[in-house]
Amino acid sequence: MKKSNIQLTTAQFAKLHEVNKRTLHYYDDIGLFSPNTKGENGYRYYDLSQSVDFEYIRILKELNMSIEEIEAYYKNPNADSFLKIADSKLKEIDAKIQKMKGIKRILNAKIENLIFCENLGEQMIKVEEHPSETLLITAYDFSEDDVSEVFGYLKDTWSIEQIRMGIGGFISLDKVIDENFEKYDGLYTPALSSNSSAKKTIKPKGKYLCGYQKGAWDQLPGMYKKMLAYAKQNKLTLTGYAYEIGLNEFAISDPMEYVTKIMIMIEDTIY
Repeated sequence: MKKSNIQLTTAQFAKLHEVNKRTLHYYDDIGLFSPNTKGENGYRYYDLSQSVDFEYIRILKELNMSIEEIEAYYKNPNADSFLKIADSKLKEIDAKIQKMKGIKRILNAKIENLIFCENLGEQMIKVEEHPSETLLITAYDFSEDDVSEVFGYLKDTWSIEQIRMGIGGFISLDKVIDENFEKYDGLYTPALSSNSSAKKTIKPKGKYLCGYQKGAWDQLPGMYKKMLAYAKQNKLTLTGYAYEIGLNEFAISDPMEYVTKIMIMIEDTIY
């Protein structure tokens, strides 16, 4: 490229590239990127043609390369080094994209749940069609542990991202019928990825009897009674486990506003 004779002050060069002057001063101090020209007045000026080099440095910085890594490459640029950097950073970008997709999924689910909860009365029972869903599960007995211990266990067993999807409990239908709610069969969370190494199960596609209860957890046994009565009245045969999960715990301050969703599989509709 032909060298430009257009000279810019630090302030002008910073404005052109939408960066802070302190960034340019710092790069100059450490010898990474310095003005090309010294004027008769003693001031130093950037040549306009330096803009391309500066943007290359910014690209490397935006790829989370350290100043030391950028300096090492910038002082000896070559194709092999760049290809290695590009390959490594593309993998990092792909990982971040996947993480952001997971966060987007979480946010969309939270929004949908909140809108539903805002329009919910005290209770609701209905039959819903559910898609097949992969759940991460653990048989961990949490009945006598405090919340911090449960959280620590799940963070190690699953991940922080998975915990953000919500934590539910599951209990066998036999225990529900016997009104034995002292010990659940385990905890679950909707899997962000089927590639997780954690123990998992498939919640089959089909129809589920669903109950929505607003209020404290100790009101759930009453909801279960109503769901069993609903199933009997409508000649629905239930099977498997009851899955419970909170829908709005992240957006309430009053426990009486807490909404729990209960899902129980309906036999002969699962496929």
